[in-house]
Amino acid sequence: MDRIRIRGGNKLNGVIPISGAKNAALPLMIASLLTSDTLTLENVPHLADVEQLLRILGNHGVDVMVNGRRESQTESYSRTIQFTCRTIVDTTAPYDLVSKMRASFWVIGPLLARAGTARVSLPGGCAIGTRPVDLFLEGLQALGAQIEIDGGYVNATAPDGGLVGGHYTFPKVSVGATHVLMMAATLANGTTVIDNAAREPEVVDLADCLIAMGARISGAGTSTITVEGVTSLHGARHRVLPDRIETGTYAMAVAMTGGDVTLEGTRADLLENALDALRMSGAEITETESGLRVVRNGNGIQPVDVVTEPFPGFPTDLQAQFMALMTRSSGVSHITETIFENRFMHVQELARLGARISLSGQMARIEGVDRLRGAPVMATDLRASVSLVIAGLAAEGETMVNRVYHLDRGFERLEEKLTRCGAEVERVSD
Repeated sequence: MDRIRIRGGNKLNGVIPISGAKNAALPLMIASLLTSDTLTLENVPHLADVEQLLRILGNHGVDVMVNGRRESQTESYSRTIQFTCRTIVDTTAPYDLVSKMRASFWVIGPLLARAGTARVSLPGGCAIGTRPVDLFLEGLQALGAQIEIDGGYVNATAPDGGLVGGHYTFPKVSVGATHVLMMAATLANGTTVIDNAAREPEVVDLADCLIAMGARISGAGTSTITVEGVTSLHGARHRVLPDRIETGTYAMAVAMTGGDVTLEGTRADLLENALDALRMSGAEITETESGLRVVRNGNGIQPVDVVTEPFPGFPTDLQAQFMALMTRSSGVSHITETIFENRFMHVQELARLGARISLSGQMARIEGVDRLRGAPVMATDLRASVSLVIAGLAAEGETMVNRVYHLDRGFERLEEKLTRCGAEVERVSD
């Protein structure tokens, strides 16, 4: 099993290209099930989660061409991929595929909308909380779907004539459920209104792609999305938006280590709240023609309190990285996690590097220390794993991050990007 070895202490200087967003690419890929025409997606990152979803879509009958070649011939860079699903050949998403990645459950919406039936295994993914599928199923039931759970599978059928427009209010904001309900509603008969919808940029990106495919959607980016169903969707070409979590992660790495890095190909509007927190910590962040420039000033890292919230609030997917940064602050900071109930598993691993962190319910109290020291640590989930990399970049000596398959799920060419900016980071294979 691969590991990441880091020798800390180097400042980061140079340019880091920001890849396409994993959290946008996955629902965009799933949208290919909604049409028999070809959907072409540009700027798709090469990640383990993307490769897993390609296998799942292939199981349903989606033909995949990468940069004009078959998937087996791809390079490990962001790519242009063509998805063509002439016919849905299988409406079952089996356990051995779906259990490995939660987002694969989202195929239930397009399968139900286009084929009228779906049998999808209950999902897997990072162990950061229960994340039940109730909201997905209740939303689909509002469109007339009949649903039962049997043997670990969700069996869903649409009424004769297909799904029908409906009105559903999410009891709490859910990005994944918003994706699913919006996709399903595009082919429903009548108008669907989704209240308390997620406002994340990835939801807007999916809506933009669906509109290019012929869907009638308004309100994406607000808490109320309206979808007027159409009889069919057609092909389109769409570019995946930049990864705001990758952007924030590398910005925090620069703030942690010092240096001057341009994050190329990204946008500030995707994560303003996180950038504001970074500025308060002492980082200088400016927009440039090519992206964002991040510079750590000479005054050290200042303590900042944050609370994770749905967009446009501070992202839960940057909580672990920001905690790593706060371990070197000049005072006490607090991080409150309001999205997932089990997302502090990285705390004990940061403590192995010398961090002083105490937990009280969903709040972490971080007392900044003068230095961290390298140690072997264990990645527990995707975002926690990269927080250990950030800490390791600033730690004295060597840090070895184990179970880095989590990193491969969400960060494209991480070692290469950091090494090009002066970090000592290498992958070690047993």
